[in-house]
Amino acid sequence: MHSRLFQILAFASVAAIGATLPAAARDFTVVAGGGSFQALQKEVFFAPFAKDAGVPVVDDSWDNGIGILRAKAAMPDGGWDVIQVESEEQQIGCDEGLFVELDTSRLPPASALVPGSLSHCGVGAIIYNFVLGYDATALKTAPKDWKDFFDLQAFPGKRALRGSPKGNLEIALMADGVAPKDVYATLSTDAGVERAFAKLDSIKSSLIFWKSGAQPIQMLSSGEVTMTTSYNGRVTNAVRNDKKNFGLVWNQSLQTVDSWVIMKNSPFVDLAYRFLKDYQKPERQKLLPAGQPIGITSLAALKEIDPSVLTDLPTSPANAANVLQLDDRFWVDNTDALTARWAAWSGQ
Repeated sequence: MHSRLFQILAFASVAAIGATLPAAARDFTVVAGGGSFQALQKEVFFAPFAKDAGVPVVDDSWDNGIGILRAKAAMPDGGWDVIQVESEEQQIGCDEGLFVELDTSRLPPASALVPGSLSHCGVGAIIYNFVLGYDATALKTAPKDWKDFFDLQAFPGKRALRGSPKGNLEIALMADGVAPKDVYATLSTDAGVERAFAKLDSIKSSLIFWKSGAQPIQMLSSGEVTMTTSYNGRVTNAVRNDKKNFGLVWNQSLQTVDSWVIMKNSPFVDLAYRFLKDYQKPERQKLLPAGQPIGITSLAALKEIDPSVLTDLPTSPANAANVLQLDDRFWVDNTDALTARWAAWSGQ
């Protein structure tokens, strides 16, 4: 984890909010997923917010996990204020009282946001897909779906999966012939869980696990694997910016929303609300997709996206035609048991 402090002070606005800022021994801290996308967030959101609010802002990064959120929440002040979390982390943390339950009167109305972007404890940060990424140089034929991912004869080479059960069990079932609309009904049964792990067993000797979002692209680039799960933006950026001969499969990809949450023990709750509202400004959100192929949550901003950029976004109608929406409630109810099962199976 690394920390980058940027101090852009707009002294004219300090007096306007000074009375609302708490006396704290540290600065307001925003935590996101790191990498080139966080660098873009800093440019488009964090730095302008620091200037407008007239306060220093620290931005940290993390690799996700409910355990660290629980540990931070157990401290008098965990050092983090606003965090970009995955969907089931938002649900679990909200259920456990780790986050502030949001006063929606202090935020943009739900009608201004993409459906599903506003919840009890979170406001949408980004929309993205877990996709099948592949090395188009190494493979003579392009894969079309997760069934091809599991076909080691027709598509030789090692495979990489994220080192956690979320997403992988769904992928295994789709590879075994379960339609996206039936995945969670199947996975909610003991037989469905066994079926998913049995499918994973079929390629276990050819699997490598990744943790950070940069690793799938590194593995493809080095030739360590020929196919991997990855975030859609990582694959597209490797093609756009690094001229990699990689392909991306939108079919059967898994779509989800990351949210901003406020830690319950933050000494900067008022400032955090201001940050959450500021993040949804259309004039800022519309700048994101040109820099990174990530779905945004402001409906007004979506109307201003260039059609040529929209084709690389998960919110494009063509790309969203046959996707699986990750089921937050399923993972809230089953994370602990399936994570334990995954750890025993994977040896991680």
